[in-house]
Amino acid sequence: MGKAKKLKPSQVAKNIGLADQIETTNAVKLKSRLKEKHRQDEDEEFVNADLSKKILKAARRQQVELGSDVGPSSKSTLSFSNNALSNSDDEDQQSDQDDLEPDVYYDHIEINEEDEAAIQMFMSSNPERTRTLADIIKDKITDKHTELQTQFSDVETLKLQNIDPRIKTMYEGVRDVLKKYRSGKLPKAFKMVPHLQNWEEILYLTEPTTWSAAAMYQATRIFASNLKEKMAQRFYNLVLLPRVRDDLAEYKRLNFHLYQALRKALFKPGAFMKGILLPLLESGDCSLREAIIVGSVLARNSVPVLHSSAAMLKIAEMDYNGASSIFLRILFDKKYALPYRVVDSVVFHFIRFNNDSRTLPVLWHQALLTFVQRYKADISTEQRDALLELLRKQSHPTITHEIRRELHAAKCRDLEVNEAVPSCMVVE
Repeated sequence: MGKAKKLKPSQVAKNIGLADQIETTNAVKLKSRLKEKHRQDEDEEFVNADLSKKILKAARRQQVELGSDVGPSSKSTLSFSNNALSNSDDEDQQSDQDDLEPDVYYDHIEINEEDEAAIQMFMSSNPERTRTLADIIKDKITDKHTELQTQFSDVETLKLQNIDPRIKTMYEGVRDVLKKYRSGKLPKAFKMVPHLQNWEEILYLTEPTTWSAAAMYQATRIFASNLKEKMAQRFYNLVLLPRVRDDLAEYKRLNFHLYQALRKALFKPGAFMKGILLPLLESGDCSLREAIIVGSVLARNSVPVLHSSAAMLKIAEMDYNGASSIFLRILFDKKYALPYRVVDSVVFHFIRFNNDSRTLPVLWHQALLTFVQRYKADISTEQRDALLELLRKQSHPTITHEIRRELHAAKCRDLEVNEAVPSCMVVE
């Protein structure tokens, strides 16, 4: 048997029996354990999940307030917040983004009147009206009427693509649900719409223009996940984009759920570019506010390089408006390794303003500066000289000096090729 542990003098009292000493010792140990357990419970009650959430929310608000105290500068035309322009790859990997705080998705946007007036100079005088799903369906009905009138004299029995009355009644009930939807589960009949062959006609029965903003977000999630790229592009172009533009025109700021719908739409980047970004620019009347908010979606989410390259190539070739410079600058800041064809197209995009007599907005100069900073090593010597010649005619008091300095320090791609070839290999 091992030796019995000696008790400390403080634990042994005089004139106390052995049995009483053992009971006293056990009682002391039990009391200490209870104290430790009680202390842990107090710590858990002191910092719980709700209190942590409030602390983080207060810290975010304080950060936003500190950021808003900074005075305006020549480079603050795009008043993006750090949260709106940061690449949040961790958030993109999450399956659901409903837990994002409404006051974090983008800050209050202050539009400079001079910049907006300069952009309006480059807008189309007769912009094309944005086509919606209702317009497409009405055109189909009109064509069907015309076709039947040439064959039959009576067209009173014509129905919308011969939809069963029971199905029509069911989706009219779905329409009433989507008008008042805030949260929770959606009707199963609505989730089946992307799998139907005539999904556009069925969707027309639900009247997308009357959906709540939360219903539009849920619908975008469903259609982005279940439709192919071309079909998703039609949904973005005919349903989501008109709703976003109407909301901005009405309230001068975008609803949180609609902003989240744009982020979900980027789940299919090709459909996003062809269904939202390019039609917005091709409309000819894209405002500065619309460009900033849609651009912040691109800025804070990762986009594959192939889709971004194709978008830059298309933007550089289309007619210029101020919103083009915003989107080009955002895509430049992603620092992609662009093909030379895209770089050349962007260079020609800037050079064609060589003989333009209009006063270019600050956004144009900022986009040129960002391009030169990111891709000065990918341009040729001839292109560098052409850009330097451009700066003599299109200049800005503060930005042009930086552009010229970057171009003079550039190590062009043709110089790198010549240095890589040994002198003994050059044929004279």
